[in-house]
Amino acid sequence: MSRLPSLDQMFNRLLSLPSVSATDPALDTGNKAVIEQLAQWCETLGFKVTLQPVGPNKLNLWAELGSGPGGLLLTGHADTVPFDEGRWQKNPLGLTERDGRWYGLGATDMKGFFALVLGALETMDLSQLKAPLRIAATADEETTMDGARLLAEANPFSPALTLVGEPTELKPIGRHKGHISAGIRITGRSGHSSDPAAGLNAMELMHGVMGDLIALKGKLAERYQDNHFAVPYPTLNLGHIHGGDNANRICGCCELHIDIRPLPGMSIPELEGLLKESLSNVEKAHPGALAWEHLHAPCPAFVSPPGPFQDEIGRLLQSPVEAANYATEAPFFASLGGEVLVLGPGSIRQAHQPDEYLAMDQLRPAMELIQSMVKRLCLA
Repeated sequence: MSRLPSLDQMFNRLLSLPSVSATDPALDTGNKAVIEQLAQWCETLGFKVTLQPVGPNKLNLWAELGSGPGGLLLTGHADTVPFDEGRWQKNPLGLTERDGRWYGLGATDMKGFFALVLGALETMDLSQLKAPLRIAATADEETTMDGARLLAEANPFSPALTLVGEPTELKPIGRHKGHISAGIRITGRSGHSSDPAAGLNAMELMHGVMGDLIALKGKLAERYQDNHFAVPYPTLNLGHIHGGDNANRICGCCELHIDIRPLPGMSIPELEGLLKESLSNVEKAHPGALAWEHLHAPCPAFVSPPGPFQDEIGRLLQSPVEAANYATEAPFFASLGGEVLVLGPGSIRQAHQPDEYLAMDQLRPAMELIQSMVKRLCLA
């Protein structure tokens, strides 16, 4: 019988295959190489593998042992954020072990999770499954989440429990905020800076917009509260701005990118209405000068459907089900049915950081958790 590489070899292989997801095409590498490697390893363990195109050089994967409803789905994303190699002290595209840590881009967020899943399953006898066992890997979580959206639309199965292996320090997450990214663009009239009245300074108009958005930020914090979260209100972040081209020229165009994190129960149309209201002052004073659009489709907030597994996993890990301020693919997998928990090794504080690492003391507990859930849902 063919065997998989060792755990550290699988980590190293997955980290060595670039899978950057970025809105800048010059940085985006796609995830095809990683998906094809995962497909090969899954087939070695006897899984039936399906590949779903997502975009150029981008694929989803789902692998199945058994069929029908129920059972367990272990899922995550096979892409990473871009990286600045100059800020890394370790090799981002390979495994470096040092001081009880495994370093590399994706070690924690989250290609390493797949190596742990496969390593845990290889030592188990899966020939007598009583319910299906599935693995899924998606594209573009770090940008549009189109991979998870397309997989959910395909609706290929209905698990009893889905574990989304994002880095939670092996603490179960049963709810999280959503994510909206919007670009706001003001088009003014350029001209010579010596005669301000001859133009319309887009940067000055954006200054007013920013003030209105900061006021909206305060209103959101006052109006909406959910004490499950460490930050118990929806947040609004002014994240990126660019305008003008020269000091002696009236700024003819200015663009601002913002980020909003809605609480569960807040609808996307409701937030869009509040955003439009906050932008109305400039629109009224200068018709046609302002336009805005979503940078990508919004991700809804998430609350796990109620069921027995939340409490059971909480007792197993001696950790209550918690809430997270960030967004994941969990709401799309919830649409497949069953309970969904975000649960995996590593810390979210390592995500998107130079010298990202996974603490080695998380390796064995993560594999034991995977084995426990397979026994509970698929073999019992």
